[in-house]
Amino acid sequence: MNILITNDDGITAKGIEIIAKKLQKSHNILVVAPDSQKSASSHSITLRSPLMVKKEKIEGVEAPCFSVSGTPVDCTKIAITTIAKEKIDIVVSGINDGFNLGTDVIYSGTVSAAVEGALNRTPAIALSCDGNEESYEIAADYAEKILNEIKSEDIGNTVLNVNIPSINKEKIKGLKVCKIGERNYNNVYVEVEKSDNHVVYKITGSPDDALQDDTDVDMIKEGYVTVTPLHYDLTNFNLITRIKGILEK
Repeated sequence: MNILITNDDGITAKGIEIIAKKLQKSHNILVVAPDSQKSASSHSITLRSPLMVKKEKIEGVEAPCFSVSGTPVDCTKIAITTIAKEKIDIVVSGINDGFNLGTDVIYSGTVSAAVEGALNRTPAIALSCDGNEESYEIAADYAEKILNEIKSEDIGNTVLNVNIPSINKEKIKGLKVCKIGERNYNNVYVEVEKSDNHVVYKITGSPDDALQDDTDVDMIKEGYVTVTPLHYDLTNFNLITRIKGILEK
């Protein structure tokens, strides 16, 4: 397959190096990633500034590699429409340094880079783990397995959001396909600088994950690799008829 590999941690991130080395053995890959750390970029794109695309070298990766002076979504968009010499069959985004579980997918540059593939009629996989090297290797192994399983299937313009638990490989219980859960944060904005006319804050806090049966938030705690099919239609179909009755009078 012709695979576009991207991320939100940047072209020098360990996760993108490991997944590129793994997938280049069996696929034609193209690596296009931000020139710096772009975590939590969500689905932002660059509209008012030009983008610089620069040739890069990742140690051990023989495929073409490029950095982009933009967001993760910029990387996917410019790669599919401009940089790629052949049609991209699937986008692989990651491997992210940190989970992308539950409603965190809304903030995630990793997931959004994958969703941009879907918006361009290309299926995608978003890969995330806790960021240690063993987890990266496990994520790369599961990515290869998932690619082999779905390559003959038509999954449409879908993103498979994959998260790897923070445990040794032999302790992983298996893979679970599940819905996304909710992640609520105990956020606090800490004052780090103050003057007569401004205050600078830094966000801190941690997730407060209540038990959510059969969700990715729950299954990752149980020791499973989680896979959630995502799509970009945010319509609340359950309320369409009701809202029509209220507003279309």
